[in-house]
Amino acid sequence: MMDINILMYLVPSLIMFGCGIYGFITRKNMIAILISLELMLNSVDINFAVFNRYLFPDQMDGMFFALFAIAIAAAETAIALAIVINVFRIAKKVDINQISKLKF
Repeated sequence: MMDINILMYLVPSLIMFGCGIYGFITRKNMIAILISLELMLNSVDINFAVFNRYLFPDQMDGMFFALFAIAIAAAETAIALAIVINVFRIAKKVDINQISKLKF
């Protein structure tokens, strides 16, 4: 059986987190910012599972943290999409620069 090194999991997770940060900082569309935020949260979930597997292989703490993080991310996504839909209904735009100039 092939022994898989911890770096084989952490490097893709680091790349995902970096792509999420880049997208969060550079994007102007609220949906793209939300997707970038979800990408960062998913990379953190990978880290929870990997560190649990390698540090405490007999326990499930990291898996439960990842499960709770996924549930929180789903709730956060639902709320954020509701906000984006309401802003689009009012402003007919989802560009961050134009939305910040609106006065409701």
